Amino acid sequence: MKRDLERDLFSWKERKDRLPLLLRGARQVGKSYIVEEFGKKAFKNVVIVNFEFRPELKQCFATLDPIEIINKLQLLMGENIEAEKTLLFLDEIQECPNAIMALRYFKEKHERLAVIGAGSLVEFVLNNSSFRMPVGRVQFIYLEPLSFGEFLTASGNEQLRHYLGQLRLNSAFDGALHKKLMDLLRIYLIVGGMPAVVKEYLENRNFLNCQRIQNSLLQAYRNDFGKYAKSSEHKYLQKVLDESPRLVGDRIKYSNIDADTKSRDIKQALNLLKLTGIICPVYATSASGLPLEAQVNEMKFKLNFLDVGLMQNACGLQAELVLTSDFIQINAGAVAEQFIGQELRAYSDSYIKRGLFFWARDKKNSSAEVDYVVAVDSLMLPVEVKAGKTGTLRSLKLFIEEKKSLFGVRFSQDKLSLHDKVLTVPLYMAEQMKRLVREIENEK
Repeated sequence: MKRDLERDLFSWKERKDRLPLLLRGARQVGKSYIVEEFGKKAFKNVVIVNFEFRPELKQCFATLDPIEIINKLQLLMGENIEAEKTLLFLDEIQECPNAIMALRYFKEKHERLAVIGAGSLVEFVLNNSSFRMPVGRVQFIYLEPLSFGEFLTASGNEQLRHYLGQLRLNSAFDGALHKKLMDLLRIYLIVGGMPAVVKEYLENRNFLNCQRIQNSLLQAYRNDFGKYAKSSEHKYLQKVLDESPRLVGDRIKYSNIDADTKSRDIKQALNLLKLTGIICPVYATSASGLPLEAQVNEMKFKLNFLDVGLMQNACGLQAELVLTSDFIQINAGAVAEQFIGQELRAYSDSYIKRGLFFWARDKKNSSAEVDYVVAVDSLMLPVEVKAGKTGTLRSLKLFIEEKKSLFGVRFSQDKLSLHDKVLTVPLYMAEQMKRLVREIENEK
């Protein structure tokens, strides 16, 4: 399956000031696959050093000297490693912290050799207080599950994706196309964006098999607990992993996850699952200016799960998504809110790990909450996800008035429009939000 990140990898290859790359992302989002496919297309050969599969190769990194490392790897693996011709791929790099340290010296002493490292649990090495990250000599890049746009491409609907990319506010929109896109969105909400599940759906169109793979992925995350947590913490991780999909869209209170467990244990479990990428906190921001990260209150947060397909599977919503006509409203709209949060993550700059934010005003008789707050260039915009065809936009309009926003964004089942300072974007056009915002700003 073609991934959008591949464009960034080709651009990286051509840079004269290229740094070694460290590809980050949750388990099973396709990190190894995309690097190997990119390497086959862009280089004469790819040398894959998988530290989990061949732990003896860690010995090559007892030194940090790239020349010594390469000489040892060539002898042990029987493959040539040449500058400009070879991609050296250090897979499961978290198993060899010395290899992460060595990345900086590849830039300093062997800068024309292309090197990419990747690993599902690399965050735990980077966040270890005893580990010193080589700042300024390594570039990070992030991979998320397949977005809906990538799903369109993978499923043979690239022309539809291109069509959406050309739509303007005043463009006529055919009702049959709207229906087709809503049908494809329904499928995506069931399948999600995990590559193994998407592959199964595209090859066999079998939702039951997709569900079984999703179950296996969730079990794999449970099996990973032993790699980064003490055995005494496993029960808390299990509890949080089980409850998180059901809490998407809700403000998190530790007692809602488990009333009988100490808050500090739930908090620690949440932090560990955040590092794995399985959950993404959506922090409250005062939205008093940019960057939004500077305005957060980490005590107030919601959750976005790794993948909407895994989320609905864990909540047992697959049958409803298949059978219900107004499927967007399922689970009080939590599936739609999860989907938009996931899309916002997927279409952000792949070189920057951006968080998700929401806005809330907790005042007696005057409370308000906006699902997401996003920054598009210098604009700060409120975003509401409206699952149903009815409902007010009181909080959105309150934010616009209070924060002097140019307009707000409403994702819904309705067609594209701009009215009364509200840009309505169909859920399936989340990829186009930034483009549309910029076009409106330029016109104004």
